[in-house]
Amino acid sequence: MSESEVAGSDIYLQPRVLFEHGKKYMICARSGHGKTSLLNFIYGSNLNYDGTITYGEPVASPFDLRLRKLSYLFQDLALFPELTALENVQIKNSLTGHKSDDEMEAMLDSVLPAGKKNQPLRTLSLGQRQRVAAVRALCQPFEFLLMDEPFSHLDRETSQAVADMVMREVDAQQASLIVTALDPIDYFHFDTTLNL
Repeated sequence: MSESEVAGSDIYLQPRVLFEHGKKYMICARSGHGKTSLLNFIYGSNLNYDGTITYGEPVASPFDLRLRKLSYLFQDLALFPELTALENVQIKNSLTGHKSDDEMEAMLDSVLPAGKKNQPLRTLSLGQRQRVAAVRALCQPFEFLLMDEPFSHLDRETSQAVADMVMREVDAQQASLIVTALDPIDYFHFDTTLNL
């Protein structure tokens, strides 16, 4: 993006931006204005930026950071279509050992229609897949949960159910939340709203 495109940003071109532990942040911007890029920079999956991102302590590698401190609900979901919804969640949990089988199934049952957790992901609607991705993002320890347009394919009632599930986990881990959206959303009580 050019300097003129980000001139009014609360984040880009700022001398310092601090995301504090335990706070909830809403980041709003039009489509194509860098919401996903920003989260990818924080997550360490895109290093094509000027400046420095620090995490409060030295980090051996982005992979270590992703296992212990950062979880990410990707906008493109990054799920495996041939596996079931439950298997997609179990894969993540097998790396972290964060949730029991009963906890994973209970989370899926709370956001999916009956029987859907055992169906191949390719047979689920986009909104149902988005819910599976949300559950998967919660199956690890984190200090920051990054969510990229997490409700774009969900109706209001389902969005609130997912938000409630997310907040239970964020509160339990005393974590921070960074959510991007095209327009402000009210499913969380954000401490700060930033425009990109």
